[in-house]
Amino acid sequence: MTELRTLKVALLGCGNVGAQVARILLEDADTLAARTGARLQLSGIAVRNVNAKRDVELPQELFTTDAETLVKDADLVIELMGGIEPARTLILSALSNGACVVTGNKALLAQDGPTLYEEADKAGVQLSYEAAVAGAIPILRPIRDSLSGDRITRVLGIVNGTTNFILDQMDTTGAQFADALAEAQRLGYAEADPTADVEGHDAAAKAAILATLSFHTRFALENVHCEGITSVTAADIAAAKDAGFVIKLLAIAEKLVDSDGGEGVSVRVHPTLLPREHPLAAVRGAFNAVFIEAENAGELMFYGQGAGGTPTASAVLGDLVSAARRVVLGGPQRTETTTGHIPALPIEAATTSYYIGLDVADQPGVLARIAQLFAEHGVSIETMRQTIHTDAGSNRESAELRIVTHRASEAALAATVEAVKGLDVINSVTSVLRVEGV
Repeated sequence: MTELRTLKVALLGCGNVGAQVARILLEDADTLAARTGARLQLSGIAVRNVNAKRDVELPQELFTTDAETLVKDADLVIELMGGIEPARTLILSALSNGACVVTGNKALLAQDGPTLYEEADKAGVQLSYEAAVAGAIPILRPIRDSLSGDRITRVLGIVNGTTNFILDQMDTTGAQFADALAEAQRLGYAEADPTADVEGHDAAAKAAILATLSFHTRFALENVHCEGITSVTAADIAAAKDAGFVIKLLAIAEKLVDSDGGEGVSVRVHPTLLPREHPLAAVRGAFNAVFIEAENAGELMFYGQGAGGTPTASAVLGDLVSAARRVVLGGPQRTETTTGHIPALPIEAATTSYYIGLDVADQPGVLARIAQLFAEHGVSIETMRQTIHTDAGSNRESAELRIVTHRASEAALAATVEAVKGLDVINSVTSVLRVEGV
């Protein structure tokens, strides 16, 4: 029997995900060898503190603070440190030394992906990052490989488990944002500083990666319009529920064609109303899902756990086995597939629908004036609901209007809302949210 060759694997970072990756490499060594045709030897784990307490018991001799030396001697490098530096420098060093790299670093890929892709191409090695988007869900390889013969037109994703948990709590229990966030922190879904999640930055980085793969053009974080969920209130959630919608933080990337036939891609992250019958509306708790529309395949949805040590480690190991197999078999490595140069469009060019909540004077002619103003701006009203309220103190009546528009350009919709605010019959604009799936 032919003895298998050995490939040295360097692991950078040993947090929740890294510890599980190390455990699997050690416990399933024989299985991984059978699948790759080589022994995957965990040669070391680079950490800041070799004596830190960890959830998984691992051999102490594997730990080192010398990441640079560990990388230079590796055939395969797994980067799970997060952040920009020193992760960027270490990855570039690994690639230039001929090592394949597996990373889950969505922030780095969104900010400086082109540099990493170019270095991988130059060195003829593989840069893989399935774990960077939606945890255990196999979404990047299906987009890159399975749908490579199709044309993707639109991607909608719930790609941040923390925000989905918070919005789901608000929807199912009626909780305020602050209370739902506190519960997410108590359960470990949200960090002590939840800014990256609740402000949408984490989802925006993932949106840039999804857009890059879907439309074969490099998109960076700066190309993504980003809004978080901190302004979503319990009243917004209740009004959406009453109208048959649920609010989700969506990452959206879609190809648009203008009247002259020119193409562009809108990439954006923001709170969005979805009809309750839409497949993404049923994604509960901290789960993730990505909904894809393609010209020939039609509608596809990928669903699963979007975070957590063991689920995300599954995605990392999938990339590692693929890269190791290519090293064993020889030949060119699988690299980036960006072949186009479709421009990124500003949010004003996006086409969407709006949900608009208005507090208005209860008097004749109000509805007609509002409808006329919408028509003047080229925005069509799909539905309008009215509820009468009486102020107990003054005994004055006002009306709450909930309007859902047909799809129009973001620019036209925003201009309409600004014009509505100027009407003397409008007491206040209580809510403006985008709507998808109608």
